[in-house]
Order: sequence, then structure tokens, then C-alpha cells
Amino acid sequence: MRPSEGNSTDSTSDRPVPGKRRIADTLGTGVATAASMPGGDKPGSRSEAKRQRTIESTIAGHPKGKMSETIGLVAPSNVDFRRTVGFQPQSGVRKLVVKNLRPSRVADLREHYGKVQVQVLDAVTAILKAQQPRQPLERLYRDVEDICRNNQAEGLYKELRHRTSDYLASSVLGSLQKADNGNDPLQFLEALLDAWKDWNAKAMRIRAVFGFLDRSFLLNSKEYPQLNDMSIQQFRSVILENPAIDGQVYDATNKMIDNDRKHRGQDSARWFKSTLFKDIIMMLLITNLYKARFEPKFLEYSRQFFSEFALIDADLKNMISQCVKLLEKEGARCDIHNLDSGTKRELLSDAQDILIRDRSEFLLDVHAVGSLLEARDIESLKSLYGLLKGSEIQDKLKTPWEEYIKKAGATIVSDQGKGDDMVVRLLELKRSLDLITRDAFNKDEIFKFSMREAYSTFINDRKSATVWGTGNSKVGEVIAKYIDLLLRGGLKAVPRSLASDELDRIDAEKQGLASTGDEDAELDRQLEQGLELFRFIEGKDVFEAFYKKDLARRLLMARSASQDAERNMLTKLKSECGSNFTHNLEQMFKDQELSRDEMISYKQSLSNTSKTTMDLQVSVLSAAAWPTYPDIAINLPAEVARHIEKFDRHYKNKHTGRRLTWKHSLAHSIVKGHFKKGVKELQVSGFQAVILVLFNDLADDEALSYTALQASTGLVDAELTRTMQSLACGKVRILTKHPKGREVAKTDTFTVNLAFTDPKFRIKINQIQLKETTAENKETHERVALDRQYETQAAIVRIMKSRKVLPHQSLVAEVIEQTKMRGAVEVGEIKKNIEKLIEKDYIERDEGNYTYLA
Repeated sequence: MRPSEGNSTDSTSDRPVPGKRRIADTLGTGVATAASMPGGDKPGSRSEAKRQRTIESTIAGHPKGKMSETIGLVAPSNVDFRRTVGFQPQSGVRKLVVKNLRPSRVADLREHYGKVQVQVLDAVTAILKAQQPRQPLERLYRDVEDICRNNQAEGLYKELRHRTSDYLASSVLGSLQKADNGNDPLQFLEALLDAWKDWNAKAMRIRAVFGFLDRSFLLNSKEYPQLNDMSIQQFRSVILENPAIDGQVYDATNKMIDNDRKHRGQDSARWFKSTLFKDIIMMLLITNLYKARFEPKFLEYSRQFFSEFALIDADLKNMISQCVKLLEKEGARCDIHNLDSGTKRELLSDAQDILIRDRSEFLLDVHAVGSLLEARDIESLKSLYGLLKGSEIQDKLKTPWEEYIKKAGATIVSDQGKGDDMVVRLLELKRSLDLITRDAFNKDEIFKFSMREAYSTFINDRKSATVWGTGNSKVGEVIAKYIDLLLRGGLKAVPRSLASDELDRIDAEKQGLASTGDEDAELDRQLEQGLELFRFIEGKDVFEAFYKKDLARRLLMARSASQDAERNMLTKLKSECGSNFTHNLEQMFKDQELSRDEMISYKQSLSNTSKTTMDLQVSVLSAAAWPTYPDIAINLPAEVARHIEKFDRHYKNKHTGRRLTWKHSLAHSIVKGHFKKGVKELQVSGFQAVILVLFNDLADDEALSYTALQASTGLVDAELTRTMQSLACGKVRILTKHPKGREVAKTDTFTVNLAFTDPKFRIKINQIQLKETTAENKETHERVALDRQYETQAAIVRIMKSRKVLPHQSLVAEVIEQTKMRGAVEVGEIKKNIEKLIEKDYIERDEGNYTYLA
């Protein structure tokens, strides 16, 4: 109560104040005393003392510290104001005195909390100086709590912020400036990181003391950050953003990375410390300086390094290898050291732009890429494809890819000296390209398609592949012969370089096909590879002619490795070229089946006759479906002639009006040879058998001359010479030639080689039948060219008959369109055939147009 309030003349309300004891008060002049009431407390009693303590407690605990607002002075209701006052009136200033009321302790409390705050802040200073505070941390925590409860939290926070900021500026910043000598980035970064770790450890202890402040006042404050954020902001603003430290942090970090890039493998621990770099990056991320300050500098340094790296002097192979290693290392550094994913993306994008896009001309050099393709360098090509794909320019690799294929393919096709190996070499080239596409180019369809285009270009180049001056491509012939080789020899005929590998088997199983580990499936795959080359050919007529010829030999001489494979190949051709293409081929299989039925019928007709030592098998063929063969005269043994005559009569009796023409050049037989070292079965041609039978009537050492053999057989010189070479000059020599030599002359004589021996019981010496002569090859090509000429003329007549009148260019275009499936026709050949039809009066020329003549 203020002293001036004692002059008040107003009486206090007589309403009792809840929770307060009534205090006697006299509003008149004089000194107020507590009234003596029955049962009341006497001054100095225990009740009075308790009341005084209550009053003191109430005053001390009131938030304002004002007694007049906490204690209402109310006159007791039982005071009798009519009673004579027991004291004399006093003149002068009037006073109101409350007995036993202690004075206010507000000033003492302020002093107390001031001392507590000093103790707490002194503890902060001790923590920052790495000393032990005088008071236990728990006591300090309670002191902070008391200060906060006394509504002094804001002042305490400001003092704490000021003290920690001063510590960073005076102590930490100074030590870092001393550590920065500008020469050793590692030393400076280690000092900075030590300061950061030390600051974090001290800030953690401080947060433990000021935990109540952090969770009460600061938690709900929009103006002030919490203690953890405050410590991070202070370190960033005072240390990291200080002009003396700011640039050095990022320069030192990037110098460390640059040293690692340039001295990789050369005492790398001296130049780069992984843990240090990782911790520095984490510090920059926590302080929110990574994106704003570190990343731009890092990318700038990196771009400069990439530009220098791109200028190194290296060939394509080494450049690819170094680029791949560089990109892998840069990406790994980002991952290991927790760099932001956006940083990694921009870093690798810059590297791709500088090393790949800007140097694409060097990386895509036709000759350099061709050397890698020639060497089958799968790893380098795979890396090159990956680098280009990372820059999204992998399509540009198609140009050197196609150029290499065209060049390599044209070299193979035009190599006349290795014409017999052409298909194997083309397939080996294709196999290597398939493996590159699969293993290096990730089965990219662009490269598969461009490979097919390149193959089609050089295979159909008539200038490099024409034979016998006919304009026919050699490729069609050799593809047919390769397929013939597979169908005769099976997998034994497949070169090891073309065999399937484990990945081919896996791919086949994934596609639901039979595994290439199965022999039939592998043979089917090899046939499919041959058909791949066949599909590149624009005209199929040459292939058809030679395939038909080879199929006839296989069927007539039973040399097919698998009938299933033959049928499967026929199905593939039908699917590829249509039924018109395979019509004659299918008829050939039907003729074979009909011939088997015919022989069953013939042998049944002979069942009642006497048995002979010879078993005759006859194949009756449709002349229209089978290739044409020359009629070669030969004098057959009497017994063979009689059997042929019997079959001829049987067939004519059964099929009235039909006539058989015997082709003895296609005949083959098995004869037994008795030699000193045992009996052998010899699989020979009909001509060989006729000659060997002539030696049956001679003594062991008796010889037959060339002229005698020719007189007995009736063979022309070419066939007789060829046959005698196969019997006396080959690997298997049933006869001995006198004199010895590889060439047969008309003066030579021949005897039986009685000393002949061979580990096999049945020996094949009729391969000569399967080989095509040069004359036969030329004849086939000329027949194909002649057929193409007739087909071209027929196409011209058909077109003019339907159109009546056409200009020259339109007629040529329509002829090319109609004949392209059979074979590409040159424009010059079309013009020649038009002239021939004009001469034959099929069409006439009138003012640049052609008119059909009915």
C-alpha cells in the first residue's frame, strides 16, 4: 500500500474478498488496530503469524507485485463505530499503518533472476570455451525454466544469441583465418570442418541447458528461430558468409576435386580425402549454401576440366575408354559423397555435351568406327553406343555402321577368287554384325534395319556380282549352294564361327522356340540364316534355278541329311515367295513318293520270277517340274539293260501313252569290290559302275587302255576322262593309272588296285556326281538370263494388251514392277526387248508412244 493512500476518506466495501483474510481498518483519523472480537486472533498469536505469512506469500506471488491489487482492506462487519476511540486525536498528516505486514520483495526477485541469468550465461561461456560450468546442467536447466516462467525468456534468448555470435566472430573466425594459407586446400577444409563439428557439439550442450526455452518460448515464436536453426544460421552468417572465408570454401573444395581428377591413382590420399569431402558437402547442405554457392562453382570448375580433357591426344578406342571411366568416376563421386541428384544430372549433362556432342565428329569418324567394327571390338563399340545414347545422338552412329557394312560386303562379293566361300564369309560378317547389334547396341532396331539396307545394297550391285556376262548375281547361286551344303551335311557342315552361343539359346527359349542346343533346332536356325541372305536378293530367279538343281540331286541320290529339314525349308520358301515359286519343288517331292509306289508295284510283278543279284530302283520324274539334263549315251551291262527293259514294259503297260526317257548320268549304284584285304561296298555313279564291271573279266594284273574303255562304254572324252580321274586319281583310288599322274591321257592304261584298303566298309566315291561342272554352271546362268528375257517380253505384251497405248517411261516402270519378284531387269534390257517385240509386230512406236497390235 502506497503511503498517500492513507489520506483517503472513502470507506472500503464491506464485501468479503474471496480467499483473503479481513484486515481491520479505520477510515477515520488515528491508527487502525485489529478489533478484539470474541474468538478472534490476538496479536502475536500463532493464527496471527500464519495470517501474516499468508499475506506475504500472496504479495510475493502476485504477478504485478502490488499489495493494493492483491489485498483488499475491508472494515470488519462487527466493528462498532459508536464506541469511544481509545486514543487521542493527532494533528498533522494522517497515516494508515498495517501491523505485521512485510514490505514488497519485487526488487529482490528482479535481483535474484538477474543473478540467475548471469550464472546461466556464464555457463554458456564456459561451454563455448570447452570448460565445465560451475553448476550442474540440471540446475542450469531449472534456472532457465524459472527465468522463462518469470516472463524473461525473450531477454534470455537475445543474450544467448549475442554471446554465441560473439564467440564465433572473435574465436572461431580468427582461428580459421590463421589456418587459410592459400596453398593447401585440404588443411583449410580440415580446419573448417573441425570448427563446424566443434560448434555443433557445443551447440548441442547449450540446447540441453536451454531446452525449456526451446520448447516453450521459441517453439511458438514466429520472430525467433529455435536454437538448432539459430546455431546453423549463426555459423553460416558469421563464418561461411564472411568475405574472408566465403570464396575460399568453394575454391578449396573444387581444388581438392580437381586434384583428384588430375592425379587419380598417383598417391590419391594426398590430393583427395573422401570423408572430408563428404562432410564438407553435408555441412553445406545443412547450412543451405549447397545450391546457392557450392553447386554453381562446382559445375563451373567441372566444365573447365571437361573442356581440357576433351583436347587430349588419343585414338578413338582410347578416347572412348577414358570418357567412360571419367563419366563413371564423376557419377560415383556424386553418389558416394551425397551430392544432390540434380547436381549429378547437370554435371553428367555438361560432360556429355562437352565430351560427346561437341566431339561427335571425331567419335563418329567412318574410318575409326570401321576399324572397331573390323576388329569386332564389342566392348569399345558398346561403350561408344552408351556414350552417344547418353547424349541422345546414337542414331548418328548409323552412318559409319552402314558404310562399313557396304564396304566389307562389296569386298566379299567382288572377290572372284573366293567365290565358293562367299556365303560363309557373308554369313560370318552378318553373324559378327548380329553379335555387335545384340551385345553392343542393345538390340537397337535402327541398326538392324540399317544392316538389312546395307546388305541389300551390295548384294544387288550387279557391277560387283555379275557372272558369265549374263547380268545375273553370283550371290543367288552361292546362297542356294550353301543351303544345299546344310541339307546334305547337316550340322557337320556348319562352320564353328556361325554356331549358336548360349545367349542365342536363351533368346530362343524366351521367344518360345526350341533351344538351339537341339540339333534339329540348330539346323533350322542355320537354314534361317541362309534365308536371311536370300531375302536381301531383289530377284529370286537365279536362286530358284540352282536350288531346284541341287534339290534334284539330293532327292535322286538320297543325299538329304533330313527329310524333315527338306520339308521345313520348302515351307519357308513358300511362306517367303508364295506358292508359284515352290510349285515345281513340291511336285518333285510328289514324284518321289509316286516313284516309291511304282517300285512296289513293279517288284510285286516280279515276285514270281527268279531272283537276280541286282536290285533296280527307278525314279519316274515329271519333265516339267525337274531340271533338264543332257542325254549322254553309254553302253550298259547286259544284265542292267535287261532290267531296264522289263521296267519300261511294266510302266508302259500300266500307263498307256506315256514315254520314259532314261537319264543315265543321274544313275548311281552300290557294287561290291573284292580286294586282298577284304570286301568293300563302293557307292559309285552309274558311269563308274559300268567301268568297274569291265575289269571283272580280266586277270588281277591285266590292264585296260583308255581307248578300250571308251570303246566298251561309248562315253565321250569329257565324261570318260572325268570318270577315270575319280577312280584312279582321287583320294580313294580303286584303279591304278599307268603312268602315275593327276591328268588322264588317251595313252594311259588302268589296272585294279588290289592293295586298296579303307577303314570303312562302305566307301563313297561318287561325289563327282554331286559336283557341278563349269559348263553346267554357265549353262544354268544363261538359261536364267534367257528365261528372264522371255518373262520380260511376256510382261510387256500383257501390259500393252491391257493398256493399248503407253508412253515409254510408263511402260518401263510397269515392266520393272511386274518382274521385280523374279529378278531385277535393267532399263537397257527392257528397251532391247521392246525393240524385239516391235520387230515381231506385237507393238509399234508412234510419236513417243507404244501401241499394242492385236
